[in-house]
Amino acid sequence: MDLSNLKPAAGSVKNNSKRLGRGQGSGKGGTAARGHKGAKSRSGYSRKIGFEGGQMPLQRRVPKFGFTNINRKEYQGINLDTLQKLVDAGKITDTVDFDVLLDTRLAGKNDLVKILGRGELKAKLKVSAHKFTATAKAAIEAAGGEAVTL
Repeated sequence: MDLSNLKPAAGSVKNNSKRLGRGQGSGKGGTAARGHKGAKSRSGYSRKIGFEGGQMPLQRRVPKFGFTNINRKEYQGINLDTLQKLVDAGKITDTVDFDVLLDTRLAGKNDLVKILGRGELKAKLKVSAHKFTATAKAAIEAAGGEAVTL
């Protein structure tokens, strides 16, 4: 291989021999293959996202409904069976506070944490969180632990 036999990969170069809009004699003059009139025939045309040719667009046809409470608090839910798995794996021993949840990546640094009652807890744990469900609190205390609300 040398400079004399280099050529581009097959199909990478597409040479359209007819140049658009260069006079009637070229075969692509006049409208330059854009058809007659309409927005697409004009220079500088760019179609809006979701434009449906003048038909009422989908995002305007679909009705709006519902309500979003701006004061809503989102909690990161953590179930009891998740805590039990961590105990079994030896990652937590006696206390579960926010730092432990951050280290195990169960919660982010700006999250509010809520302990949920799925599964069963056998270990005696002191759990600190922002909220507890009634079943979770009962299960923690039944196992001999303590539920501390932050």
